[in-house]
Amino acid sequence: MEADVGSRYEIPRTAEFLRARAYTRVALQFPDEMLKDAAAVSRALRRELATSGGGGVRVFVMADTAYNSCCVDEVGASHIDAQCVVHYGHTCMSPTSHLPAFFVFGKAPLDIHACATSMLECSRKGNKRILVLYGLEYAYALDDLRRTFEESCKSNSCNPEVQYADVLCSVMSPLSNTAEERSGTSCHKELSIKSDVPTFLNIRCSMECSSSTQKYNLGGVTWNISAQEKMDDYLIFWIGQDNSAFANIVLTFNKCEIVRYDAIKNQLSTDVSHLMKVLRRRYYLVEKAKDANIIGILVGTLGVAGYLHIIEQLKEVIRAAGKKSYTLVMGRPNSAKLANFPECEVFVYVSCAQTALLDSKDFLAPVITPFEAVLAFSRGREWTGEYLMDFKDLITSEKQEVTSASEEARFSFIKGAYVEDNCIQGTSYAVYASITV
Repeated sequence: MEADVGSRYEIPRTAEFLRARAYTRVALQFPDEMLKDAAAVSRALRRELATSGGGGVRVFVMADTAYNSCCVDEVGASHIDAQCVVHYGHTCMSPTSHLPAFFVFGKAPLDIHACATSMLECSRKGNKRILVLYGLEYAYALDDLRRTFEESCKSNSCNPEVQYADVLCSVMSPLSNTAEERSGTSCHKELSIKSDVPTFLNIRCSMECSSSTQKYNLGGVTWNISAQEKMDDYLIFWIGQDNSAFANIVLTFNKCEIVRYDAIKNQLSTDVSHLMKVLRRRYYLVEKAKDANIIGILVGTLGVAGYLHIIEQLKEVIRAAGKKSYTLVMGRPNSAKLANFPECEVFVYVSCAQTALLDSKDFLAPVITPFEAVLAFSRGREWTGEYLMDFKDLITSEKQEVTSASEEARFSFIKGAYVEDNCIQGTSYAVYASITV
């Protein structure tokens, strides 16, 4: 049991990291599904540290996050004056604002041979290059998967073009403005980032200095494609569950052909129609938000770098559209909490990319993302099919111009008629609500 915990939760590597940085107060953050192992992990980590002269390290377990378990809970860690957070399990890899973070992704079971066979099957059915993306819990198996797939190709006398995404980083340190990046479980190299400017996990393509490649970073993995190519030219092979990370991939690359390998059932699935229905509903919410006059900005994170920037920008966009805004800080939102603010006709949820799509069917008012808010409140801007989940792609230094009261009427698809926006005096209010419903 102890050996299993040490392997699954990478106890030796974690202890080595803590010793190298000389941290003395460390917070261990567990998601709900891993909480049952928290006591065993903390004991094993203390024992490993004690055997190598790190017995003075105090370890604290964080059992309930302030917002989303995929984000590093800097608020909770600050309550015990932690110098570092060790984050276990699924993560969105959103950059932290103040504390360094060490990530242990876990090792979900994966049938390497079955997965390689499924990849080979996909390569035979089409002529597109294959881009392999995956949940971070399967990153440990990437080298074995690549080797097994190459052997299968040799035995079947075929040579398909396959590209594998790499893990973006295992250590995030905003204090030193560097991140340690690893590919699979072996390679480490330095990656320069800016901790306070939200460009670290830009899901849009950014051109390299040579202008020969485009670099993509999304959901903790990174990959490059040629500058002459488009993502539409690739078949995305996703290894993992139908979860928020997969939804992020599907909505961001909604024009790509996508296949999902279910590692639990060991079978392929090409059905993403339920996520396409989500995209159509989001368009409906954008149209509904255009008719709103009072907007609530829901703060869904206090740790993701850049969240203050996007809140200020949203206030400017709302004010420029002649509408009024409230900024609401209340922890994890639910229908009972938001019902305390009936004057808000729509809410904008500022959170990490993987929790941005809040299901608001049971809410009194719709909840939209910052990207959808920019679409709704920027006059003349139309939806082209592009969808941005990460609010850091929206940050701009441009000032919004205030809407003129004499501007012509617009057509409302919700009301089915031309309407004139009520250009009320755009004012922003901040509300810090302590609601425990």
